[in-house]
Amino acid sequence: MNERPQGWGGERSDSRGYGRGSAEAQPEGARSMPHVRRGGPGGPGGPGGPAPVPPQQQYGQQGGAYPPPDQYGQQQGQYQDGYGGYDSGYNTGQVYGSPGGPQQPGGPGGPGGPAQGRPARPAPNWRKRIKWTAIVVVAALVVTTVSTYFWADGKIRREVDLSKVIDRPAEGKGTNYLIVGSDSREGMSKEDKKRLHTGSAEGKRTDSMMILHTGDNGTTMISLPRDSNITIPSFKGSDSGKMYPARGANKLNAAYAFDGPELLVRTVEYNTGLHIDHYAEIGFDGFASIVDAVGGVEMDIPKGFKDEKSGADFKAGKQTLNGEQALAFVRTRYALPGSDLDRTKNQQKFLAALAHQVATPSTIINPFKLYPVMGSGLDSLIVDKDMSLWNLVSMFWAMKGVTGGDGKQMNMPIAGSVGGNLAWDMPKVKQLVNELKNDDKVTVSGN
Repeated sequence: MNERPQGWGGERSDSRGYGRGSAEAQPEGARSMPHVRRGGPGGPGGPGGPAPVPPQQQYGQQGGAYPPPDQYGQQQGQYQDGYGGYDSGYNTGQVYGSPGGPQQPGGPGGPGGPAQGRPARPAPNWRKRIKWTAIVVVAALVVTTVSTYFWADGKIRREVDLSKVIDRPAEGKGTNYLIVGSDSREGMSKEDKKRLHTGSAEGKRTDSMMILHTGDNGTTMISLPRDSNITIPSFKGSDSGKMYPARGANKLNAAYAFDGPELLVRTVEYNTGLHIDHYAEIGFDGFASIVDAVGGVEMDIPKGFKDEKSGADFKAGKQTLNGEQALAFVRTRYALPGSDLDRTKNQQKFLAALAHQVATPSTIINPFKLYPVMGSGLDSLIVDKDMSLWNLVSMFWAMKGVTGGDGKQMNMPIAGSVGGNLAWDMPKVKQLVNELKNDDKVTVSGN
């Protein structure tokens, strides 16, 4: 008789047919076979260990049944495969020899060990991060600065050619700028002219003129009254290139009206003997645009005045002037007791307030304010062909310094009047020019 262990034959071991040869689509159950355990101290079947568990009790009477979960050794991470204990390490997290078990020192999830299921993260290198952050910030600042420089330099209108000026005096020490405010209405609409009270006169004249001297012995700003009685010398036409004879005694602002900036420079040099290094001019609309772009300029007006021609209507006290009001303030002369001389003082006073307003941190570090201010100024500023952006910045900071008290402000010394025009005090003028040429401290006082 051929005896086979139970469940090895083709017979169906029970009504569900898990045995071999079963026609049902069920997986073949686990074969029942003797369970042999390796003996060992404290182990199943060994001295001091529990008795072996019969296969029928261990696996159940039905073929293919799995041992209950507690037989997998989950508490110790062991799986009994019938041939001795085999520790897979998956239950303890000791995969491929990882040291420590869960919640054990050095093990996953334990003190000093990485989080269970995640690799250990290296400590951040803060020195490296700070280094690269600093590099990025510096690079951004360099790119922004260079871009701003070329943007601003490209907007400068270099339209005045001082090489056309003839018979020029020798250069002295320091740098001399001729700064001009003209009544140019370039680009202004009829509405703008009406709003700013500029009128519609043809051509251009100079409403204000100043010499700004910078050097080792401080900065000096000298206002030249437009009604100064001077001599317009012979000159070379800036457009025609032809020579023209002297025009004789005239008002200073007439030189600009005859032949523009080049003749004005020629006239100032001829009557003073001072070499002009750079020229800068701004018109009505540009001046008002700068004031509006900076958000207005605060002024303390000691005595109120009203002037229908300029549109001025001011009360005494502190007040913030917008572009329209600022233009009226610097242009007014008929409502002032000293006429042209008082107007030049108002112009210097306003330039001081404007320079300080532009140079405040709220403007310098705020790109939403700085770029409109720079754009408004550069779009309307006309300079000589040799004026660099650096020269322009130097001129502005010198103006800010002298109007803020770091230097000297004065009018050209006046000795009286001739035919309604203001006559210069020539002995004082010569002393002043000599001090400026030698870059000495200015001791001459003006009106």
